[in-house]
Amino acid sequence: MDELDDLYQEIILDHNKHPRNRGELADADRVAEGDNPLCGDEIRVFVKLDNDRIAAVKFTGEGCAISKASASIMTQAVMGKTIPEAEAEIQKVHDLLTGEHACECSFDHDGELAALGGVRKFPQRVKCATLAWHALDAALKGKGHISE
Repeated sequence: MDELDDLYQEIILDHNKHPRNRGELADADRVAEGDNPLCGDEIRVFVKLDNDRIAAVKFTGEGCAISKASASIMTQAVMGKTIPEAEAEIQKVHDLLTGEHACECSFDHDGELAALGGVRKFPQRVKCATLAWHALDAALKGKGHISE
């Protein structure tokens, strides 16, 4: 494993052990749930909007390390962004993990979001990494539940 893979693994482990923005958001404008019945991951995403900008975002749920870390990274990546900017981040993660060609993400340009790229090497874990992002997409679109 090279130094970059080590860094990405450290980021995933840190977000799993110390998830950012975990908890309910009592005054959320939008809430959506996602579950992956194959592995048992369950995520609920809470979004507070200020016009079309994400003023706050939190998550709750249980799942594997990748699922929790991805949700934590997601909250940091979209906080303060407009809905179209958040949708672009969702698409970037989708392309990073499921695109035909590997998306070129770098820590310098994409921050901790780039750490999710390592999941691509484990196709069976992609749904774990995308679950929170799909729930965020559903919340932004006013849908309440998605199932992977």
